[in-house]
Amino acid sequence: MKIMRDYQFVDAADRGASAAIGNFDGVHRGHLSVIDLARKAAPDAPLGIVTFEPHPREFFAPDAPPFRLMSADARAHRLEKVGVQRLYELRFDAGLAGLTPLEFARDVIHAGLGLQHVVVGADFCFGKGRAGTAEHLVAFGKQFGFGVTIAPLMAEGDQTVSSTAIRRALSDGTPREAAAMLGHWHRIDGQVLHGEKRGRELGYPTANMSIDGLHPPAFGVYAVLVDVLEGPHAGTYQGVASLGVRPMFGENTANLESFLFDFKGDLYGTALSVALVEHLRGEERFDSLDALITQMDADSTRARKILGDL
Repeated sequence: MKIMRDYQFVDAADRGASAAIGNFDGVHRGHLSVIDLARKAAPDAPLGIVTFEPHPREFFAPDAPPFRLMSADARAHRLEKVGVQRLYELRFDAGLAGLTPLEFARDVIHAGLGLQHVVVGADFCFGKGRAGTAEHLVAFGKQFGFGVTIAPLMAEGDQTVSSTAIRRALSDGTPREAAAMLGHWHRIDGQVLHGEKRGRELGYPTANMSIDGLHPPAFGVYAVLVDVLEGPHAGTYQGVASLGVRPMFGENTANLESFLFDFKGDLYGTALSVALVEHLRGEERFDSLDALITQMDADSTRARKILGDL
């Protein structure tokens, strides 16, 4: 997959794509349906995605609480896995934000990226002040010579599949509900960082990862599947993870600490992808370290049973 970040400098070979437009946070089932429509609209064209970095919500409200389901790198990796060939990850700045809907259609989609077909969700808005709608884009497509498909919203039961609904499920501690909308387990990706090594002293050495910039799922203990993405230990492992601020040990920055079952080795600096399968319990403060270890033993036993039944 080729990644391009400036719509004004796109090589001729990268023009003519059929592309879905949106933020694609989570790359959920609704997103996949939009991508599939782009694929079917022009089967012989490169399959593309037009998205934005930073997320427009981060640009307009930089001090708002973290809300992203995945980082830009994780999003790109997921999009590549579903067959995207051209990722137009446009830099979202004051210049792009200030384009009128007509200017975005003319200067970005048509003249800049040279797209032959675009697919957007029924709730798509674009241009300065979000003044442009999907119906406006259809009219601009006729004016400038690119096709437009409006994708219907997808529902899971009586709930629309959306990044907002997935965030709500994760906040409620129901990762399986989130996974049903995502079409895959919700994952936290990142490098293993050096921590305070308390887990090793308790008999539970953990791989510590930052969740900075990401929407925080419900704090507590999870049954997890851990993909080690590189190095001599590459592979998938079952495990148990603690997500939160570790109340037994004072005030801390929230992070993710994963214990991999039946694993021995050094993972510092290694890239991991941790899938949240089931929320076992909330964070707790225990009366003693012995009580904490007893609970960790019980958590591990329960996680092994849950993961063994997948």
